[in-house]
Amino acid sequence: MEAAKHRLVYSLLRLGLPLLSKDQQAETGLAFDFLADQEKTVLTGHAQGLITLNIAEADDAERAKRRQAMGEPYRTLLGHFRHEVGHYYWDRLIANTNFLSAYRQLFGDEQQDYGEALKLHYQQGVPDDWAKQYISTYASAHSWEDWAETWAHYLHLIDTLETAHAFSLRVAPKVAQEDDSLSANIDRDPYTLKNFDEIIALWLPLTFAMNSINRSMGQPDLYPFVIPPPVIEKLRFVHQVCHAWR
Repeated sequence: MEAAKHRLVYSLLRLGLPLLSKDQQAETGLAFDFLADQEKTVLTGHAQGLITLNIAEADDAERAKRRQAMGEPYRTLLGHFRHEVGHYYWDRLIANTNFLSAYRQLFGDEQQDYGEALKLHYQQGVPDDWAKQYISTYASAHSWEDWAETWAHYLHLIDTLETAHAFSLRVAPKVAQEDDSLSANIDRDPYTLKNFDEIIALWLPLTFAMNSINRSMGQPDLYPFVIPPPVIEKLRFVHQVCHAWR
């Protein structure tokens, strides 16, 4: 859990985002609680800068059990951290800022009753066309969850690309020599790129290659997602917000 937290903090520092602990800034700082189930079940979540994680999530078998029960294609400790810190940065970067209007155009009205929205999500299920608008089924539950899921995905994307850049990876499949969309030379640090189109152009070939390698080992796709155009625009917005802060 600490290793995943450290990787999260590394990304936040690379992005140049406001990052203070609650010891430094009690009202708006960031803190983490790692708790175990006792009399009550510990729910992973965020509240006013405090991110809580159930330590049972660190057990691979337990996490896989929960992933299957929730019908999720992906569930990791790092994913939890990235999602919950997305809620924290909504409060810091979007609420009461000039970005709020553009946010609502892309993600919807966050003033919708949150508790009622989650209740309906679990009672009625997800819209049939959710994959055309959202990165995950949970993103369809409420505007805030759409933001948090998209934010987490943005961190997945740039951190993985930075690792590929550190290894000087180049994707040039022989079976698609005339299709440039499947080729990429990851010779740039994604944290420094201002043009989001360049990031997507590197990301799609890399994920195609990673998934193909996993299938060769009989493993599930390393990247079990499809990014529809509306989600690309949401990711672009996250990118713009981060670079505007920097």
